[in-house]
Amino acid sequence: MKNLKVAVAQFEPKDGDKDYNLSVIEKLTALAKEKGAEVISFHEMSVTAYTFFKNLSKAEAFDLAEEVPHGPSTIQLIDIAQKYDITLLAGLVERSDDKIFNTYLCVDGSGLKAKYQKLHPFISPYMTPGDAYVVFDIKGWKCGILICYDNNIIENVRATTLLGADLIFAPHVTCCTPSAMPGRGYVDDKLWQKRLADPVPLRLEFDGPKGRGWLMRWLPARAYDNGVYYVYTNPIGYDGEHLKNGNSMILDPYGEVLTEIRSFEDDITIATITPDKLKLAGGYRYRNARRPELYRDIVGMENQSETKPVWMK
Repeated sequence: MKNLKVAVAQFEPKDGDKDYNLSVIEKLTALAKEKGAEVISFHEMSVTAYTFFKNLSKAEAFDLAEEVPHGPSTIQLIDIAQKYDITLLAGLVERSDDKIFNTYLCVDGSGLKAKYQKLHPFISPYMTPGDAYVVFDIKGWKCGILICYDNNIIENVRATTLLGADLIFAPHVTCCTPSAMPGRGYVDDKLWQKRLADPVPLRLEFDGPKGRGWLMRWLPARAYDNGVYYVYTNPIGYDGEHLKNGNSMILDPYGEVLTEIRSFEDDITIATITPDKLKLAGGYRYRNARRPELYRDIVGMENQSETKPVWMK
């Protein structure tokens, strides 16, 4: 297994405008390739945008969904990957028979490499939850995918790791929404509108408990406890009516941030991930120290899953 140069992206999507969003995906992919990246990852439902789905009727939601791998957006993503000789990961809404899914794809010039359906969707009542983890290969690296809320359930991360993942892609549309936690909430639009003339107040909000401060409570722990690289992506600016803070980043198996986007623009950043850290990390030792006979039945106890966040109630 060799070193791998991975890029994360952030951009401000347009609701339902696949042509525009795909054009930005191509622009940022070209930039990542120019800077030497071998892989680029975009945020959850980056092809369609995300938050506005909560207001769509069933017919409207289904109208934006496409088949995978034969739908036009998947074909275009494959074409972009082939044009720039890069592995590309992006999210869309998949239609399969009479169901739709929040789906994240990995493609390269040869076609579809992997497909993952979000296990805990909530943005639309018409989305069906996925029912499987996925582990696949990128240039010798075993990779998994967990979409947004899926990462909040620690069993999902451990299961993906135990299936062999060295690296977990974590596409999100998150932060800057109300929560039961103190300090969470929306960010004032006035700060966004003044971001160029007076960037400091907005940066303080994005870095505080509404944004990065919340992320850093749990995101490094997922990487550290499991001894895996974490590739986190999030939009910048407005997704629907929700202002998002970006902060797309790559963390190593020690839970350290290798690189992070700190701008308010459509942007990328790149880190080189190295295999040596995988076995040096504490998480590797902790996995090997497990005694599953103690908690196999406890972890597997029946539970009524409730996913809807505070801001949707």
